[in-house]
Amino acid sequence: MTDATALDIPGYKAGTWVLDAAHSEVGFSVRHMMISKVRGHFNIKEATLTAPENPLEATLTAKVDAASLDTKDEGRDGHLRSADFFDVETYPSITFVSTGVRFEGGDFLVDGDLTIKDVTKPVTFDVDFGGFGTDPWGNYKAGATAKTVIDREAFGLTWNAALETGGVLVGKDVTIELDLQGSVQA
Repeated sequence: MTDATALDIPGYKAGTWVLDAAHSEVGFSVRHMMISKVRGHFNIKEATLTAPENPLEATLTAKVDAASLDTKDEGRDGHLRSADFFDVETYPSITFVSTGVRFEGGDFLVDGDLTIKDVTKPVTFDVDFGGFGTDPWGNYKAGATAKTVIDREAFGLTWNAALETGGVLVGKDVTIELDLQGSVQA
């Protein structure tokens, strides 16, 4: 682990960073019929990164609109929004609250608590910073991608169907991929 006081990120600015929802997305993929993957995304309601002078002391909170789920198939999306899966009527949001930031082996790792359907489990996102820059309107921006894999059943997303050929319709592991852009608030 790198000494927290020695970490230097070129372009890093302390402050409160707010998500640019138009340039950010929560994507996911899961095995379908054990032979292919279904991909989809959610819209992010809000996300705030509080970035102190030491980047390893940063905190992040985020909220995703569960009903915004989109897999490009209205029938499947309706089923995923139902009580069989996300039950968006009862649980309209998916949340993440960071519990720590680490820099190990050249990688940034963000640990936190992910809550889906009132079930909270620890997860770790592997983060890749895209960099920093100023847009044409003078806003200072940062971009990053992040990835983790969760066991959907651990969050109460247990619906499945057996296949005649063996196996199940929906895989257990879900890969979550984040594409994020935010701006620092003055």
